[in-house]
Amino acid sequence: MDPQIFVIFGASGDLAKRKLLPAIHDLHCRGFLPEQFAVLGVSRTEYSDEAFRKSAYTDNDFIDENKSDSFAEKLFYQPIDTLDGQEYGKVRHRLLEMDERLGTQGNYVFYLSVPPRLYTEIPAFLAGHDLNEHGNGFRRLVIEKPFGYDEASARQLNQELQEYFDEEQIFRIDHYLGKETVQNLLVTRFANGIFEPLWNRNYIHHVEITSAESIGVGARGGYYDSSGALRDMVQNHLMQIVAHVAMEPPINADADSIRNEKLKLFQSIRPIREDEVAQYAIRGQYIGAKYNGDQVKGYREEEGVPDHSSAETYVALKFFIDNWRWAGVPFYIRTGKRLPTKATEIVVYFKSPPHHLFRNNADMLNMNNQLIIRIQPDEGLLLQFGMKVPGTGFHVKNVEMDFHYSDLTDTEVPEAYERLLLDVMKGDATLYSRGDSVEAAWKFVDPILKAWKNNPDIKLYGYPAGTWGPDVADDLIEGERVSWRNPCRNLTDSQNFCEL
Repeated sequence: MDPQIFVIFGASGDLAKRKLLPAIHDLHCRGFLPEQFAVLGVSRTEYSDEAFRKSAYTDNDFIDENKSDSFAEKLFYQPIDTLDGQEYGKVRHRLLEMDERLGTQGNYVFYLSVPPRLYTEIPAFLAGHDLNEHGNGFRRLVIEKPFGYDEASARQLNQELQEYFDEEQIFRIDHYLGKETVQNLLVTRFANGIFEPLWNRNYIHHVEITSAESIGVGARGGYYDSSGALRDMVQNHLMQIVAHVAMEPPINADADSIRNEKLKLFQSIRPIREDEVAQYAIRGQYIGAKYNGDQVKGYREEEGVPDHSSAETYVALKFFIDNWRWAGVPFYIRTGKRLPTKATEIVVYFKSPPHHLFRNNADMLNMNNQLIIRIQPDEGLLLQFGMKVPGTGFHVKNVEMDFHYSDLTDTEVPEAYERLLLDVMKGDATLYSRGDSVEAAWKFVDPILKAWKNNPDIKLYGYPAGTWGPDVADDLIEGERVSWRNPCRNLTDSQNFCEL
């Protein structure tokens, strides 16, 4: 890996302290970072280098005592007024001084751990001091979601960013893509002759994606009320999972090839018109209830949430992908807060064979082969299929074959941020969202948001905290013998034990 300086704007904030610095520390302890490497924190807080180092260690349990000193030596800090363009001259001067002293060769990664309103301000200020130029060393810009608030703002954000940085320099981070099981979806699909021939409309009945959270909005009520579940989870995290499940095989395993196929997939999703939203989308909001022995607040009782808020804490969608592979196959997405457990999984339902041989066997008629791909927790795969119960007759029951990632290796699997930060340091954009794909995902979501805003007749359903959301979401599922699979915390949950 090339020598470099990792610059964190907003370095005194929660994300830097809770996620970024621990991830970089772990990369350092594992020997992934080059010898000529440094972190430069930039923020309004008046820290010295020593104070920043002390702050990074305070209340953090990520420090490896044997390597804490060598990591601390790589931490530096530059206080500036981030809203004053002239102040960025101090950043430039500090970077040049560190280059000369540490041998980092003018290679910089700028990570914007700041409010979205600064996503275009800071790049403009950096460009004003030639810190976007990458002739003598690379310059990369990392931004966190949200990538816009709707399609128009996402397009405007991309245009403004690209005034100062080339698209190849911009890395839009989505921590879901750093999860090992999301990355392994491509291997599961394209490296196995068992699955790839079946991965199409001829053999798959429908696909479900569930991302459940057991917590409420907590102290994020003010932010969440302006976002809602559709913006917060579906437009970014879950649409990226859809892309991994449904995209065509890329020509190569490089970033451009994979991201090209994702874009094609997003462009193939059948639009949901505003007048169709009530038919294809269900929204809900959790209400107060007794949950795990405690009385839980409803969403409107949370701190910072208006009394008459219409923000959705639950959303379920049905949609189709109009291409050769998936024509006619329904896809279902749901996500929500205050559901019974925290779990994210994909369920692929295979079509049932014609049961002429067992047409009088009710057990067989109710069978559905399923492939469950668990993203978190208890990561792994579960295959459900029918087997004959020993004894007379043809009584059938579901059995399971499971694989857990914890069984594959004793090696510690990197956290999502570790993998993603290492990739941007290497210049690998495979797991980062490209601007055109972001706009395409917003294009699908936008009509739903507009319909909810403009049509008061579309219902917002209440659901008690600790339940699986509004019952009407079951009506989205096609077919009389199938419904949503409600995941448990443990992957194998259908027989004897279910941990919530």
